[in-house]
Amino acid sequence: MIAIGFELRRRGHTVRFCTSETYRVKLESLGFEFDAMRPDATPENPAMAHMIKEIMDPRKGTERLIQGLIGTTVRETYEDLLRAVTGPPAMDLVVSGELVYPAPLIAEKLNLHWASYITAPMSFFSAHDPPVLPPFPRLAPILRRAGPAVNRAVIGVIKIVTRPWSKRIRGLRTELGLPPGKDPIYEGKFSPQLVMAIFSTVLAVPQPDWPRNTVITGFPFYDGESAQVPLPHLLAKFLEAGDPPVVFTLGSSAVHDPGNFYEESAEAARLLKRRAILLMGRNPLPTRLPDGVIALEYVRFSDLFPRAAAVVHQGGVGTTGQTLRAGRSMLVMPYNFDQPDNAARIARLGAGKVIPRGQYRARLVAQQLRELLDNPNYAQNSAEISRRIAKERGAESACDALERLL
Repeated sequence: MIAIGFELRRRGHTVRFCTSETYRVKLESLGFEFDAMRPDATPENPAMAHMIKEIMDPRKGTERLIQGLIGTTVRETYEDLLRAVTGPPAMDLVVSGELVYPAPLIAEKLNLHWASYITAPMSFFSAHDPPVLPPFPRLAPILRRAGPAVNRAVIGVIKIVTRPWSKRIRGLRTELGLPPGKDPIYEGKFSPQLVMAIFSTVLAVPQPDWPRNTVITGFPFYDGESAQVPLPHLLAKFLEAGDPPVVFTLGSSAVHDPGNFYEESAEAARLLKRRAILLMGRNPLPTRLPDGVIALEYVRFSDLFPRAAAVVHQGGVGTTGQTLRAGRSMLVMPYNFDQPDNAARIARLGAGKVIPRGQYRARLVAQQLRELLDNPNYAQNSAEISRRIAKERGAESACDALERLL
């Protein structure tokens, strides 16, 4: 959204962000207008740290997120977003992600332009391109062979089972005097005016049951305030000292629930006899590491990934997009949400391999990485995907679609 915000601002539009308080300093420092929106999902909050562990659970996590964190604060979210939209100055267009359930209610009540965006193919829940369901990943191959009719039936059952999750959201719609709408978790999250799929056609192409007003924009990459920021001295020195390293990262969310990921990763690098970099976020940096392995809090992915031999990550769509852009093969250890589905797509593309979180042990990781690094097909496929993504202009395409709507 920052990438799209910059491009909109370059075209002369006023851009206001309404999101968690944790982003205020960053967004205001970039010159954007900002309004805080509850819930404030700050990972440093001890209560939130515990909830992140629950949310990342593939069986109960999605229910905990929607019914718990989002559902219990939906009225507060509505109030905060309404205040941001009505200004002053009032906004002409609302652009919202699928979990901001009050956005369509505000757009409908105020008769505003509204565009929704989807970050990963799984969110379409297509019967023609069935997603990997996090609680039942082993069903995925069966569903892909079963065909649209069977998949529609399975998706229908899922919608019935999960309907109670949206009770508070539907209750708010009734309180606002709006007529009954579509299920907010599924069809109701898609704007009838514009749906932006902000990922690459490498991952998915439009399906017959996608909303007809969907535009695939490509990834809108944001690379930081300046492309001229030098690499940290320790990292620059390390990169110059030997062969390209394997990079291990858990992105921006799973990093708050790492488990034994970093310990097993360091040991896997030792067994593999490969140099490695651990990107650990704010987790405590280890005091001792194998030779040729370093640990850092954060490095901009666009600076580091092109210099990696391979990337091991959690399968979030942002990390996946940056790895594809860099043309590097990957080993994906998915947690929840879209991550198992993204991982499966990478495997089908021949750009990487998948390892279940419960099997993430040093010896198996080393074995999988050895197969990735020794097989030239993975590198060739990844390089070809990188060339395709380089031709996409995600932020510009998104802004073109938004301006057509306006």
